[in-house]
Amino acid sequence: MEETHNIEYKRQWRDEWLQWICGFANAEGGIINIGLDDHGNPVGLDKIKKLMEDIPSKIINKLGIVPDVKQLTKDGIDYIEITVKASNVPILLDGVCYYRSGATNQLLKGDSLHTFVLKKMGLSWDDIPVNDATIEKDIDRNAIDFFINKAKKSGRIPGITLDDNTETILENLNLITPDGKLKNAAILLFGKQPDKYFVSNGFKIGRFVSDESDLIIQDEIKGNIIQMTEKVIETLMSKYLVFHISYEGLQRIETLEIPEQALRELIYNAICHKAYPGEQVQMKIYNDRISLYNYGSLPDGFTVENLLQEHSSRQRNQNIARVFYLAGFIEAWGRGFRKIHNEFEKAGLDQPVYDEHCGGFRVTIKRQKSDTLFGQNGTLEKQDVTLENTDNKDSANLERQDVTLNVTLDDTLKSILQHISHNKKITVKELAEILEVSERHVKRYISYLRENGFLDRTKNNRYGEWIIKK
Repeated sequence: MEETHNIEYKRQWRDEWLQWICGFANAEGGIINIGLDDHGNPVGLDKIKKLMEDIPSKIINKLGIVPDVKQLTKDGIDYIEITVKASNVPILLDGVCYYRSGATNQLLKGDSLHTFVLKKMGLSWDDIPVNDATIEKDIDRNAIDFFINKAKKSGRIPGITLDDNTETILENLNLITPDGKLKNAAILLFGKQPDKYFVSNGFKIGRFVSDESDLIIQDEIKGNIIQMTEKVIETLMSKYLVFHISYEGLQRIETLEIPEQALRELIYNAICHKAYPGEQVQMKIYNDRISLYNYGSLPDGFTVENLLQEHSSRQRNQNIARVFYLAGFIEAWGRGFRKIHNEFEKAGLDQPVYDEHCGGFRVTIKRQKSDTLFGQNGTLEKQDVTLENTDNKDSANLERQDVTLNVTLDDTLKSILQHISHNKKITVKELAEILEVSERHVKRYISYLRENGFLDRTKNNRYGEWIIKK
């Protein structure tokens, strides 16, 4: 039998194997075989009787646990099997905590140690009380009302109403400790100024060209996390993401480059499952891709491949996740990633790529080039346009004009119009950086668009806004 995540083979006993025993006890338990090679073949042990006395004694004295130590025989050769059960409390070796994860033994410290200890106690980070916080001083009732309205709409309302007082609602949501203190989750979800207590709370958005050295603009969204996604989506739509434009007859159709329901699901998951108090959630928008990152690795035993398969839902922040679920923001039973997959598939887009990165979880979305900005072949066909006769405002007469535009738009021209349609105040310099061309080229493209009737400018050329003509 080969080694597995909970079976180890060691040729000889060494005291350093106590680290492995500690790791097994803190995880799911395991077995260490002494006197077997890497393939499980017996190699024999010297002074095996003395080892049978010393090993249990060292484990009890160093770790405070009682193992099951047996002398066994394989192919006529004796070896020792040490069976370690999972412990209900944290086990330390010389004041240090080890944890078996997969096929490796990890030294826990910092946030990972804190999370581990809480988990052993049956708690999560968002259960911790905030000692000096109060409902009157720190809770925003408007945020609670926002949640209740969302929960009503989702049909998951947990027996609370807008008429209930704030304390009753927080108690029903398990956001107050038995001794009346607000939990971390209460401040993050409904706090007036959560970043006063949690400096890493927030959502950062940055627009780059090709790498992080080419930052063009950035935003930082602060505030309670129950309303944060709405603010993030609004900011993304107004300044960062592109709407692909098409026409059905004279009707202009704008389609967000990422399916909105999938985008919301991704942002909700990043905020909800972030390891607090780790660094802020970050979304980086490049010319060719979008990257969404939240600090905190996948739960033990989970891999990226598991996400699109049927799996149980494991919550890092149990209280936050429950409120997000009741509000209809996230799905139960691990269905969220399947929903994202279906939305991208329905839109005919490349699926997002998921990976663990720098202690956290990252989603990378490939950006699509639009080939439908103006009609299916990049041209505006002959259209009948009805215009008001502005020379005589008192007249009710309408003048019909046949406007023929036969200009074929290449990808660069279409891209310029896309960005302008989403940011009417965008500058030539910003367009040049985004498109990775010179400002001189952008000016030439804009002149072309204006001359052919696609684009105009308000009277104040320096501080005005662009106008896309339809």
